[in-house]
Amino acid sequence: MQKLTNKEEEIMHILWRLKKAFVKDVLAEITDDKPHYNTLSTIIRNLEEKGYVAYNAYGKTHQYYPIVTKEDYRKRFMTAAINNYFNNSYKNVVSFFAKEEKISVDELKEIIALIEKQK
Repeated sequence: MQKLTNKEEEIMHILWRLKKAFVKDVLAEITDDKPHYNTLSTIIRNLEEKGYVAYNAYGKTHQYYPIVTKEDYRKRFMTAAINNYFNNSYKNVVSFFAKEEKISVDELKEIIALIEKQK
């Protein structure tokens, strides 16, 4: 799987939510920094070339749909982030969020309970 640009990732989130969409449908979902129709069409075609989306043709128009699931992308993204920023250590990830006060003691207890339940 090739890395996505920020804009490509934004478009993928829209396609995951809509499941199937024409370029005009995706354009309607973008609220900030709306690209020109042709620019968006190019971005979606790039996603197709990268193997993230496919399409059904209806004459000259295409209805696009994701072929990479959000879950598969999330797994790949998180694995890369943990490897690149946390020395491949999940302990470092949890410690980071604890230090940043982004995770509570109760949430940590829930995580521990999930881990113990899986053993």
